[in-house]
Amino acid sequence: MYSSKFNLEKESVLKEKLEKDGFSFKPVNHGYWQAQKPNVSATLYLSGKIVVQGKETDDFLNKYLKISPAETTGIQQKIEHINIPYIGTDESGKGDYFGPLIIAGVLADEKNIITFKEIGLKDSKKLTDSAIKKIAPKIKENSQYSIIVINPAKYNELYSKFKNLNSLLAWGHARAIENILEKGACQSAVSDKFGNESLIKNALMKKGKEINLIQETKAEDKYIAVAAASILARDEFLRRIKNLSLEYGIQLQKGAGEKVKIQTEEFIKAHGFEKLSNIAKLHFKTTPKK
Repeated sequence: MYSSKFNLEKESVLKEKLEKDGFSFKPVNHGYWQAQKPNVSATLYLSGKIVVQGKETDDFLNKYLKISPAETTGIQQKIEHINIPYIGTDESGKGDYFGPLIIAGVLADEKNIITFKEIGLKDSKKLTDSAIKKIAPKIKENSQYSIIVINPAKYNELYSKFKNLNSLLAWGHARAIENILEKGACQSAVSDKFGNESLIKNALMKKGKEINLIQETKAEDKYIAVAAASILARDEFLRRIKNLSLEYGIQLQKGAGEKVKIQTEEFIKAHGFEKLSNIAKLHFKTTPKK
C-alpha cells in the first residue's frame, strides 16, 4: 500500500490515462473516485491524498505517478503485503507492577490510515504521555476499536488460572480481535509476537479462527494499526493508574524497579497486604513474602 499527496490540478489527466488503460471507476466518500483493476486500485480523495494498493502497486506508481519503489518510504511501505482493512492489537501495563493490563485493538482501513499519518501516529513508546492523551481521542473518533481492561484484582485471578503471562496476553488479544469482528468483517489481524504463535490462534473463537493472523516482533513499528492500538492501550493504562493513585492517596510508580519496591512496602503498612491485590500484579518478584 502507498499513500501520499497528489497535485489535484492533474486529477483529470490521471483519470484520462487510467480510463484509456481499462480501469473501472466508482464513487468514494470524501473523494473524487476509486479506479480499479483486478490487482490494483487507486483512490483519490478531496484532501489531495492518493492511496494505491494491491499486488501491482509498484507498477502503478512507476507508470502513472512516476515514483520508483525505492522512493516509497515510511509505514505505508511496511504494510504493503497485508490486505486492508486489518486489525492491529497491542498491550500496555505488562511490565508495570502497579495498575491494570490493557489490550487494545484498532481496525485500520483506507480512510483512517491517512488520518493516522496526518496526526503523527506512531508507537506509544516514542510519544510522551501528553501526546498520547491528545492522539488517543482522534484514533477513537476515526476507527472501530476495542479496549480490554484487566484490573489488578481480575488480573491476579486470571493469572492463577492461566499460570502463564503469555497465555493471559493471548486471551486478551483474542478478545480485542473478536470484539472488532463483531462490528464488521475483516480478513487479517496483526499483533506483536510475545510467545508461541499458537497462543492467540487457540484463544480465538468462531469468527476469529477464520482470520489471517500475523505475529511479528516490534509490530508497532511496522503496522500503523498496531501503533494505534499501542496508543489506546497506553492512554487507558495511564488513566486507570491515575484513578488508582487517587483512590489510595499515593502516586503509584510505573515499572517494577526499586522505587516500586519501596512504595509497595509503604502501601502494605498503610493499607495491609490483602489490599495489595487491588493495585498490583502479585506474581511479580516485587511482591514481598508474607
